[in-house]
Amino acid sequence: MQNTIKFTTVQANLVWENIDANISNFDTIINNITELTDVIILPEMFSTGFSMNTSLAETMQGKTLQWLSKKAAQKNVAICGSLMITENGKFYNRFIWMNPDTTFQKYDKRHCFRMANEQEHFTPGNEKIIINYKGFNICPMVCYDLRFPVWSRNKLTNGKYEYDILLYVANWPERREFAWEQLLIARAIENLSYVIAVNRIGLDGYQVNYSGNSAILNVLGENVSTLLPNKAGTETIAINLQEIIDFRNQFPAQLDADEFILKL
Repeated sequence: MQNTIKFTTVQANLVWENIDANISNFDTIINNITELTDVIILPEMFSTGFSMNTSLAETMQGKTLQWLSKKAAQKNVAICGSLMITENGKFYNRFIWMNPDTTFQKYDKRHCFRMANEQEHFTPGNEKIIINYKGFNICPMVCYDLRFPVWSRNKLTNGKYEYDILLYVANWPERREFAWEQLLIARAIENLSYVIAVNRIGLDGYQVNYSGNSAILNVLGENVSTLLPNKAGTETIAINLQEIIDFRNQFPAQLDADEFILKL
């Protein structure tokens, strides 16, 4: 079992509804990452911005998936983020985790953002997934999912935690940055896990501004990221699995967690 894993967060502006421009921009950003890393994280809907224009949705054989596959293999890292996908006549805000061997896992955003009528355009997912990568269990979520702690609850089964890292990709507006920051802290503390959250910056096509505030929080809820709000940048940080295990052994709060049944 690998004891450490390195994540690179990418906080970037997005070109509104322009797939080619965004792919080109992220291609350059990834090419310029010089630190050794295991995983590169892009924001929610990284190829279009948070648009309800489903005519931009791609298939699972589309150009963005092809680019992700090629780039992950080329850089020998996992690359992840969400994008618009069309499948069987439906549309999804789909998180893709692309492995360097070009296999992938997917998670469809569970909670569609009602205040932007996302639920009128996209179908919500009904499956929470856990990605096992290099000895770490990682639980991916998308933006608005952050507000729903039951969905992201870290279950303890036979003494084993469901995940070690809770991962959010987002287009979370600046006007609600206080809620973003507080909820991320809560998710880390209540789940005894690291939380990694990658958010975009800049204006979208609706003239909504995003300040980024991307974060990496340890099991104490402390933000160890040095990325600055409203500024594009990348950051690579190592997470040590033994640190997580040691804290859980010293402070096993999950042993007192309430049992519940989640109805989908």
